[in-house]
Amino acid sequence: MTFHIITIFPDSLKSYIETSILRKAQEQKKVKIIFYNLRDFVSPKNGDEKRRQVDDKPYGGGAGMILQAEPILKAVSRIKSKIKGQKSKVIVLSAKGKQFNQKIALNYSKNYKHIILIAGRYEGIDERVKIALKAEEISIGPYVLTDGELPAAVLISTITRLIPGVIRFESLEEESFFNKLTGQTDQQFLEYPHYTRPEIFSYKSKKYRVPKILLSGNHKKIAIWRSERAKRG
Repeated sequence: MTFHIITIFPDSLKSYIETSILRKAQEQKKVKIIFYNLRDFVSPKNGDEKRRQVDDKPYGGGAGMILQAEPILKAVSRIKSKIKGQKSKVIVLSAKGKQFNQKIALNYSKNYKHIILIAGRYEGIDERVKIALKAEEISIGPYVLTDGELPAAVLISTITRLIPGVIRFESLEEESFFNKLTGQTDQQFLEYPHYTRPEIFSYKSKKYRVPKILLSGNHKKIAIWRSERAKRG
């Protein structure tokens, strides 16, 4: 899968995507992540190369600036000209979009070879971008961020780990979200608590222990305990 990120700050996520699992996924050619600087799709203002304006004041008044439609549409056209015939999805990252979840991530990972992410800035993006591209508007939560680059990173991380071969299948199989989506359970519970070594440690004169059941070696009882704890949240 290839992620195409349209942004005015193409360097903002590079350290993140070059780390850990995302770095390995790219090295193994499971995913490819390409950045497009939105300013490359507009002409210099008054001949000044540094002044490539991609935003303007909103019609009707109001605070802040809006990213213009034309440079975004040009960027998407450039991308689509290179991936003709391949199934792609255009996503506008916006606080007013549909809230992202594991079901959406799984759908994207299975059905698309290219994900085009349009990262908003300032007060938002000209609404005609979504209309012209028939783009899906996605939010990562009921709050407002200063930019769309962070939501882009969230989508990339969530979708990438669902691509076969990126992480061990066993890790996915034990997740409550995975089991719910694949029909292995109807439960609405989240994951059970996890513990690792040391068995006992002290913090502020208080001892914290691993639950004895997890040390028993009885996998049937451990499975029951984990299920009960997941229900409790």
